[in-house]
Amino acid sequence: MNNLQKWQILSSKMVIDEPMCQIRQDQIELPNGKIIDDYFISIKPDVAIILPITKNQEIIFVRQYRHAIGEFVMELPAGRFDVNTENPESAAVRELREETGYWAENVRKIATLYDKPSKDTNQIHLFLAENVVKVGEQQNLDITEEIEVILISIDSVFKCIAEGEISVTGTIAALFLGLSNRSSILPSTI
Repeated sequence: MNNLQKWQILSSKMVIDEPMCQIRQDQIELPNGKIIDDYFISIKPDVAIILPITKNQEIIFVRQYRHAIGEFVMELPAGRFDVNTENPESAAVRELREETGYWAENVRKIATLYDKPSKDTNQIHLFLAENVVKVGEQQNLDITEEIEVILISIDSVFKCIAEGEISVTGTIAALFLGLSNRSSILPSTI
């Protein structure tokens, strides 16, 4: 498919420019010549997600309320960060410490992904940390964060996904990619 062409931006303007939400409206020309006047882009900061595993082979999750869906969800520790002032790995370790009170000494990158590249600008950085240890309590939580820390054995994680207890895409991607080198624990249906 060597004939694929990028879209051309004819004009661009910020229609919402608030600290928690930035939306850009582009007027674009498609390769076939058609023009779209109102293509909206969400300008989002990058996100770091960490898959923390204890010496007891338990994965540390956080459970918190997510207002957009009006539900409590179970996720891996994660947070957004500014790529100009912090690198993805340090952001992942910081989020783990802040949200759970656990510390990761050895961290390795799993992958960098896009969540919704048709409308969002950010990347999702996934990390694995093994033998994490509790070093204190939660600290520096954001005003919107009220977090319950939950430990789940590796053996139970895929059942939790199948039953809908774990349903956030970034968390599921980190679990499957991070645990993929442990073939003995992956379900045989994968």
